[in-house]
Amino acid sequence: MSTVDYEAKLPLMLAITGEQIKKPNMPVKIFLQEAENLFRWALQDQVALSAARLDWSLVEDLPQLAGALREAESLWAQDRHEREDVLRQWDAESAQAYALRDHLLRAMSFAYRHDDVLMRRVAEIRAGNGHADMIQDLNDIALLGRQHSAPLQNIDFDLAQLQQAADTSDRMADLLAQVNGERSADNKARIVRDQAFTLLKHAVDEIRACGQYVFWDNAARRDGYFSAYLRSLRKASAGKAKTPDSAEVPA
Repeated sequence: MSTVDYEAKLPLMLAITGEQIKKPNMPVKIFLQEAENLFRWALQDQVALSAARLDWSLVEDLPQLAGALREAESLWAQDRHEREDVLRQWDAESAQAYALRDHLLRAMSFAYRHDDVLMRRVAEIRAGNGHADMIQDLNDIALLGRQHSAPLQNIDFDLAQLQQAADTSDRMADLLAQVNGERSADNKARIVRDQAFTLLKHAVDEIRACGQYVFWDNAARRDGYFSAYLRSLRKASAGKAKTPDSAEVPA
């Protein structure tokens, strides 16, 4: 079971750090299937591979290593989807929050236009940019409006919008914290996925290297120790290199 495999291999995965970590060089689902295929293939050659001093525990460990990577990939996918949900919510609500801030600042600019001190305060709030600034602006607007409500009432401004600004500031601060938290979690989940990939890749590479050596003169067996996916990529790349960009016109 992938969850059990993941928990069993997690200490080994986390021990892989820094430049030791390898990023997948192919879709993980394809790499996993190739690892499963390699396990079945290598079982048939245990005597020959062991004679070449291959650590047979690498072969025996392939299914559990593959299960750990499969679980790590699923966890990362789940984190990505959760982050996407939070980002969609942020995109929708932040647009409204920016619009509310701009609307309130326009109202204040008009209401306070004869008071230089208040106009400087409005200008200070309007200065700056970015999400954190917008969130602070909404709270500053609510406070300023409550302290100097008379000019706002004189232009028939709905003072309930000040409470709306304060509530929006609180809600957007919490949502932005979720966005930033999801980014951090997504990064951690991706690193663990890469650590799981690195662990499985080491075993796969060792087994393939040994198989290619042992069966150097037996193409039927040797081919099972190559990545079919990477081989197909190389063939496709070679084919493109041989294809002329344009047909030559005979002289």
